[in-house]
Amino acid sequence: MIKITISDDVRALCTGITIAYATILNLGKVNETKLNELINSTIEEVKKSYTLEHLKYEPIIRAYRDFYWHYLKIDPTKTRPASEALIRRILRGKPFPRINPIVDIGNIISIKTRICVGLYDIDKLTSKQLVLRKARKGEVFHPIGGKPKELDESKIVLAEDSRILHIFPHRDSILTAIDDKTKNVLLVTCGVPGISKRQVVNALDLLKETLYTLMGGEYSETFVETT
Repeated sequence: MIKITISDDVRALCTGITIAYATILNLGKVNETKLNELINSTIEEVKKSYTLEHLKYEPIIRAYRDFYWHYLKIDPTKTRPASEALIRRILRGKPFPRINPIVDIGNIISIKTRICVGLYDIDKLTSKQLVLRKARKGEVFHPIGGKPKELDESKIVLAEDSRILHIFPHRDSILTAIDDKTKNVLLVTCGVPGISKRQVVNALDLLKETLYTLMGGEYSETFVETT
């Protein structure tokens, strides 16, 4: 079983960071009809529940924004939390970003719960021991849809030793990205101060159950690490 730990330097940063994780193995072919129905109902739910003007005041969105400002020194109006970016896209009338069924389901759960979701192809991992830690100066991150870039110590990363899988809590690496051949997935949900452990765990469990309903497979129990 894959294990995620939180380093002492991240624990010293603040209390209230939560990582919930599980695996789902042997995923099958998606039920396209049910996936399309879920996407459409999620879009309608967003349009009824939020407006662009008031989205930033939603408590979970607000918590991520505050974490960006106070702890990461990132402007959340320029680099938005992933869940907020997806909801804003829908509110602006843009199409739901269809990538592949696993990623699509992850995005749906992120929209529904406002919790940030990470998905990693287990067969592309080189270790079963992952750590959430501060970045080391000069480490290189290979983002999905972007160019490699050097990191500094201000970033928090999910890593296999020196290989960076994720910049917490908003961007994943191409090195372990989900693709059309992916069958085995590490599922991660991320919380920050102001978001309860229960909310993070509920999002992870909903992700597991939705993947199982639409694609089959066998999922593990949920594991949790907090600061």
